[in-house]
Amino acid sequence: MSITMIWIITLAVMFASLLIQGKLQKRFAEYSQIPVQLTGAEIAQMMLRENGITDVKIMCISGELTDHYNPQNRTVNLSNDVYYGRSVSAAAVAAHECGHVLQHASGYSPLKLRTLLVPAVNFASNIVSWVLLAGVLLINVFPGLLWLAIALFALTTLFSIITLPVEINASSRAVAWLESAGVVSYETKPLAQDALKWAAYTYVIAAVGSLANLFYYISLFFRKN
Repeated sequence: MSITMIWIITLAVMFASLLIQGKLQKRFAEYSQIPVQLTGAEIAQMMLRENGITDVKIMCISGELTDHYNPQNRTVNLSNDVYYGRSVSAAAVAAHECGHVLQHASGYSPLKLRTLLVPAVNFASNIVSWVLLAGVLLINVFPGLLWLAIALFALTTLFSIITLPVEINASSRAVAWLESAGVVSYETKPLAQDALKWAAYTYVIAAVGSLANLFYYISLFFRKN
């Protein structure tokens, strides 16, 4: 793949990322106006209880779209609008995060692999920019340094790719449970699916962008050599 093509892909990814983020925020704002009977916190508690999970805490955290499941301390962390919200958006997000809990409980392989990679990926993410810079500056003296940077970046790219099935599966579990529990109706189920679909697109575009950057760094290594 040529450098020109990689730059075209990178710019396309950046543009697509902005569009998807804008669309995601618009969808969540729109579906936040469509009510359901339960709050996000109540939905999370109900979903976990019905699946026999009693050792996970539901927490309220600050921020917008900062919701996540932490397998280390066994907490489902919901942003304020989701925790207290009674809307399709809040229901979809809360159920999605509990979908990760169900993955954890069932030993879902991609989640286990992603969790194992977290310490190494955190380390790689903290130093990869500096190693890349040093690798480019010292390419004629120490070419192996750039290759080390590529290996570190490849680890973060692998993490992005593994994240895709984890997120998509969690959304599938969420929508299935919301429907079976009667939280969403025939009319509102597609809206919950749509909200989670746009959230998933952010992970897809992140993985594509990471791959494009990885190919760029590999091409740079061979050009310099």
